[in-house]
Parts: sequence; C-alpha cells; structure tokens
Amino acid sequence: MKHFFSSARLALTIVAGLSLAACNKDNDDVTPADPDAGKEYRFVRLLVADEQASTLTQLTPFDGSTASFSAKYPLATLYPTASGRYAAVLYQSQNLVEMFDTGLESHDDHADVKGTPKWAAISATGTKPAHFKSHDEESLIFNDGDGTLSVADEDDFHTPGAKFRVINAGLAAHHGAMAHLSNGTYAVTETQPGSTAPTGVRIINSTGGLVHAATLQTGSLHGNASDGENAVFGAWTTTANNSGSVLVVNKSGQQRLIANPASLGANRLGTIYYAEGAKKFIGYSATKGAYLIDLAANSMTPIYDGTDAMQCKLDYAGKQLLVLTLGGQLRVYDLATNTLKRQGSVISATSSADVYKPVLEASARFAYIAVPTLGEVHQVKLDDLSTVAKHKVTARPVRLTLLGIETSEAH
Repeated sequence: MKHFFSSARLALTIVAGLSLAACNKDNDDVTPADPDAGKEYRFVRLLVADEQASTLTQLTPFDGSTASFSAKYPLATLYPTASGRYAAVLYQSQNLVEMFDTGLESHDDHADVKGTPKWAAISATGTKPAHFKSHDEESLIFNDGDGTLSVADEDDFHTPGAKFRVINAGLAAHHGAMAHLSNGTYAVTETQPGSTAPTGVRIINSTGGLVHAATLQTGSLHGNASDGENAVFGAWTTTANNSGSVLVVNKSGQQRLIANPASLGANRLGTIYYAEGAKKFIGYSATKGAYLIDLAANSMTPIYDGTDAMQCKLDYAGKQLLVLTLGGQLRVYDLATNTLKRQGSVISATSSADVYKPVLEASARFAYIAVPTLGEVHQVKLDDLSTVAKHKVTARPVRLTLLGIETSEAH
C-alpha cells in the first residue's frame, strides 16, 4: 500500500508540473503591451521661436510637456546640429548666434541625459549671420555682412566666454552659403566684383586658404547640401537668371551643371537637401515642387510637381520627404522608392499672402506643424494622418526645429 500511494503522489506531481509548465509557456507566448506604442520617441524634442516674444519653447512630444526659456530677441532662426544635442539660434539683425543645449547626448543605441535644457556659453558675433551647417560636432555659419565664416566645435560650447573662430577667405559681402566636405575642406560661394549675388563656388581649407578655384560662373546661387563628396547648389544657369540648373562641386575641385528638366522650366531650386537615410539629394521650389537630383544619372526628376507647396522637409533620419500645401494637405513620400505613401488634410488652408505661414518638421513617426494663427504645434501621426495632438506653445510660433535622438532607450 505504501508503494501504491507513493506512485500516485508521483503521478500527480508530474501532471501538476506539466500543467504548470504549459501555463508558463502560454504566458511566455503573450507579448506584453508596449506602454509607449503610438507615442513619439522619449528623446525627441521640438524647439519653437515666436514672432513677437523673446521666448523659446521646448516641447517634449512623448508626454506633451513644454518648458520656456528667455531668448535675447524674438524671431530667431533655428537650426539643429548634426549631433542632435544643440540648436543654433540666429538673430541676424542683431549680429548674434547662440547655442541652445537640450541636455541629450546620443550613444548610438541609447541616449544619455547630460543635464537640464539650457543655453550654452559660446556665441558668435559675425555680421548678419545667415546660413548654418553642421557636420559631426562642428558648426559653421556664413556671415552675409562681411563674407566671413564662423566655426566652433561642440567641445567648446560650455567653455565660459567662448567665441566661434572666424575664417576669412577674402570673400566680399554677399548672401552666401557653404558646405562641409569629407576631406576637411569647405565649398563656399563667392561673388564677382561689383555684385552681391553668389555666382561661383570655391573650395577653401580650415584657415580660409584657397584649395580649388571656382571653374564655373552661374547666375545667383541659393540653397545647398553636401554628402561629403559633393556639394550641390541651386542655381540660375547664367547671370540672365532665365534658366535653372544645379551646380555640383566635387571635393576634388571638379564642377558641373545639371540642367532643369522641362517640367521645372525656367526656375531655380532655392532649397537643396541631402537625405542621409536614403542617400539622395532633393531640390525644392515653392512654385514647382520637389525634385530628385540624381548625380550618377546627371538628371532631375519630379517627386511632387505641384505649384502649391508651402513647406517641403525631410524627416529626421532622411528617409521620408514631406510636402505641406497651401490647402492644408500633407503628402508623405518614401525616398527609398520615391513613391507617395500617404496624403491627407491636416490643417486649414493658408493664404499665399501670409507673411508667416505654418512651418513643418518631422520625425520617423510624426509630422510637426507650427501654426502661427493658433499659437499651437500640431503633432500628426504619419501612419494615420487623422490622428492629431495639439500643443499650445506661444502666441505666434513662426520658427521650428526638431532636435534630440530617435530612441526611447536610456543608459
């Protein structure tokens, strides 16, 4: 009898164990709900400047929180640095550039919080600062008022009393632009004697010395981007300014023009982007839309050829192109295939006569539209354009930039 009860107990134990294992396996197969599903990455930030108030607003889309910071002047122009940590804040009329620190530092697979959001110590005081570029941890500014460049490294941004270093390449004052090249040189615009229009591009070194002279002279240049090997500038083909093209400047000094396609006609692409995630150049004209610039094929082809584009921006990673029209339509393109992924109405129509129109930025997950007339930033979900969150910021938000790191992983 003793043997019988021991065997029964053993059998019951085995059955119970198998049932428990099956239960645990069932639980293991259930994927836990993602508490952050449908939200923005935790370490993405928006910075907003107001038309009339000397205030910067930082928005954290993940939780909808905002923080306000006193700026020197209203109507600041905002640019992100390549690292995503800082924003350049340009006050052109006051000959001043300051750097704003989000306190976020990227480490590839996660982000570190290095401190609270605050102003960095460094500043630049070139005359009429205009275009801004950033590569790795270097920031570069073109000063229209005297043709100089201002340059600084992020390691110096919190050094008390630090100033941007000035590069004088002997350029005359003009509305200029510049681009980083991978060999440590810069492609920078130049102008002809007696003119204030940029009509050529030279390559200089870090002290302003000439490396390669301009080999082509064009009509007025505007808008540029670089992939490190080539810098591409929007251009009128000749000084007659009646036909358009893009000027391609290789880091070796070779230069060539790519003529406009028939659909673009006698127009100039005033904005050029390099989409890092897609490894493609994009040109944009408000009256002619967005065009793919193919350096290998020496050609341009339309992505969106409408005449009503109000804003055209890349997403943060450079994998998608977004076009916002005067009618309030948002069009989202996949740059891997140059195809339209989604379109829909996201804001009310805007008058073409408005001085300050809505401005657009985007992450991989959301489009952000600052609407001056409402004092709001609208957060539009890219895989469902009907899902919109509205964030109250300042009375007249007219400038917007996206910062931070597209991750929710912390150290």
